Amino acid sequence: MVVALAMIYFLGRFQVVSSYTLIIAAFIGSLIATGFILLVSRRIHHMATLLVAGIMIGYICSAVTDFVVTFAEDSDIVNLHGWSQGSFSGMNWSNVKVAAVVIGVTILITFFMSKPIGAYQLGEAYARVWGEYSLFRIMLILTSSVLSACVTAFAGPISFVGIAVPYLVKRSLGTSRPLIVIPATFLGGGVFCMMCDLIARMAFAPLELNISTVTSIFGAPVVIFMMLHRKKGN
Repeated sequence: MVVALAMIYFLGRFQVVSSYTLIIAAFIGSLIATGFILLVSRRIHHMATLLVAGIMIGYICSAVTDFVVTFAEDSDIVNLHGWSQGSFSGMNWSNVKVAAVVIGVTILITFFMSKPIGAYQLGEAYARVWGEYSLFRIMLILTSSVLSACVTAFAGPISFVGIAVPYLVKRSLGTSRPLIVIPATFLGGGVFCMMCDLIARMAFAPLELNISTVTSIFGAPVVIFMMLHRKKGN
């Protein structure tokens, strides 16, 4: 998100920002953030400490964002505020076409990875025995970064959807098979975002809430329940 903002700002000075530029910028930002977390996870193995480290990385990213905003125009700051809270109001059919192409290719790659994903669900040790574990991890990071970049580039960061929806889908279907859960998660995520966007637009009309506000209200309790249920199971 930070790298995306910086690249969009500087490229915008030369009027060369396009839909693909937004996706590439968000993709680079996602890879950098993920790389930091992976580097920290190699030195820190305690989950609570790793969580704190992730929060600290988030603060660093926020500081860089504030630094970039300092040199932005007033109109850009207004647009940034709406984008940073998540909104589909800036979407157009040109953006939809670009996102459909990028996401369509990524979905096909994800389906081809369904077998190693199933092996990974059985445990990291089993996945290593299965073979090509390092390549699988790289592909998994790249595909997830591309998918999150498409959303972030056009709609901004939308909270809790990527955590809450897959959990609800697996609970509803009663299975964790990738060939079933992956398409159901795509469909469930779209429906969930549409419902939240509808609530955001109509709840206090003519005022419009940010979509992340609504997704947080519905998604955060699901994540809390998921964490408590997992702790009880352990």
